Amino acid sequence: MPGRTKEEGLNDLKLLGNQNVSYSFEYAPEVLEAVDNLHSSREFFVKFNCPEFTSLCPITNQPDFATMYISYIPDKKLVESKSLKLYLFSFRNHGDFHEDCVNIIMDDLIDLLEPRYIEVWGKFTPRGGISIDPWCNWGRPGTRYEEIADYRLMNHDMNPETIDNR
Repeated sequence: MPGRTKEEGLNDLKLLGNQNVSYSFEYAPEVLEAVDNLHSSREFFVKFNCPEFTSLCPITNQPDFATMYISYIPDKKLVESKSLKLYLFSFRNHGDFHEDCVNIIMDDLIDLLEPRYIEVWGKFTPRGGISIDPWCNWGRPGTRYEEIADYRLMNHDMNPETIDNR
């Protein structure tokens, strides 16, 4: 948009550049912050890779470790990356199954950003001799992004990876 600066919309951020941020060890969706997408007329993917995601098994309280992949096509808002890091860290003592974690993350980001499209993939390390890799996605209803979501859901694992014990 002509006349618009990068600094506009950044004044409300509380975490970026703040050296005194406290880390929440309990699930904290309220730490998520968004900034304006200065390129909302263009379609593009934003991808985050979090190789140090941890949560707790809700039954045994044992830690679960994963690489969390978050990809989305933004509309008007982008997630601020430091707030996303703190949000993902807040799962550290959160007890939920792997499938729940990826869906909670996706739902919280949909609520914050109202993206055109989003997918979240958790690649958890094996525990008890098995790994669980839940993948979920969403496309804005009534748009072509809903069709993209359906297609990606049906074809997301057509070329499965070679498991290498991570």
